Amino acid sequence: MNRALVVVTPDERSNRIIREAGQYAAGSGGELIILTILPEEDFERTRSALANVGSPDVVYGLDQALESATRKAKRLAREELDGLDVDYRIVADIGPKVDTVLETAQWEACDHLFVAGRRRSPAGKLLTRDLTQTLMLKFDGPVTVLLGEEAEDDVEAERKKAPTSA
Repeated sequence: MNRALVVVTPDERSNRIIREAGQYAAGSGGELIILTILPEEDFERTRSALANVGSPDVVYGLDQALESATRKAKRLAREELDGLDVDYRIVADIGPKVDTVLETAQWEACDHLFVAGRRRSPAGKLLTRDLTQTLMLKFDGPVTVLLGEEAEDDVEAERKKAPTSA
């Protein structure tokens, strides 16, 4: 592996996938490109909400959205890659997830893809194709998928929110 793309989105278990990819990259001497994707619907929803506030001082455009997403991804990467000897860069984009991932992987010459996924029932897999499944079918290279249960994600989120006692 020379360069891997790590896909992080607000609705996925970004912490664990970044850490797993970081450990792999540190062991193989590869570089990580951490891609954070802001779906167009979320961008438009935020922009509309801020426009309705009515303040001329409030500006929310592509630059602000990408800057905010980049800041969040940088903070997450610093936390999860702490102590690992790995080179990484953050890339932020707005758009459809599958297309954005595949285009970024091609543009950045990534030869490996890391993505978080969910366990789904066989019927659920037949009815809808999710991001992970589509990427596994369309990406021309190895795809590492970190599977987890939704309940596991909820427990982890609550653990991080809870104040720690001294």
